[in-house]
Amino acid sequence: MEDNLKRLNKFIGETGYCSRREADKLIEEGRVTINGIVPEMGTKVAPDDEVRIDGKLIVEKNEKPIYLAFNKPVGIECTTNLDVRDNIVDYINYPKRIFPIGRLDKASEGLIFMTNDGDIVNKILRARNNHEKEYTVTVNRPITDRFIERMGNGVPILETVTRKCKVEQISKYTFKIILTQGLNRQIRRMCEYLGYEVTALKRIRIINISLDVPVGRYRKLTDAEIKELNQLIAPSSKTEEASLPKAEPTRRKIEFPRRNESKFRKK
Repeated sequence: MEDNLKRLNKFIGETGYCSRREADKLIEEGRVTINGIVPEMGTKVAPDDEVRIDGKLIVEKNEKPIYLAFNKPVGIECTTNLDVRDNIVDYINYPKRIFPIGRLDKASEGLIFMTNDGDIVNKILRARNNHEKEYTVTVNRPITDRFIERMGNGVPILETVTRKCKVEQISKYTFKIILTQGLNRQIRRMCEYLGYEVTALKRIRIINISLDVPVGRYRKLTDAEIKELNQLIAPSSKTEEASLPKAEPTRRKIEFPRRNESKFRKK
């Protein structure tokens, strides 16, 4: 009997209603019921249990999952909250319920996956899985060799130092960068620390999928792409533990001097 049970957030994710993280929020808000009872976090469900969200019956899907590669325009918010103006769900207007895997800043454009397969989201998002994401970035000042070197070797932001990454200059103001990390507004913060401002940012690849559709358009991933993607993320953990942030190894705290601090000292 235990083998037939699933954690509630996993069950909801597999129906395509939303991702596991969003399911956790719904459960915390008391919007989910199992057989008419509001459950606790971590509750498991059996195949014959009746699960409802806001009173609507949720059932497991048997049809083929949806995977889209979408070229997000600047100005579109990567949220499923339909009350948010210019949200990505309304913009795409897909006939079935789908949601984005991860985020891309409103001011940025480029590749983002859309799906109804909540089970794949955690595996792609976990930073420790080292999945590559590639970007082209334009800045407001001429790029120097020193800038490329420092970007590639790690920059102190958000009380940590970014992982070493591949950085290549493309033109006087544009460079390409490949990250295996997903800190909040990471590229913009890295550039800002080094005295540069990002004027344009485009994501051109996620793992094995490259951007190949016009801005504002999407296409379905091919069976071959999906097969390769699943192979590449297969070593990643798909357990509940993987959906939770793991403690980082203890490190010596590094104190970084504040930039231009001397300008504000009283003489």
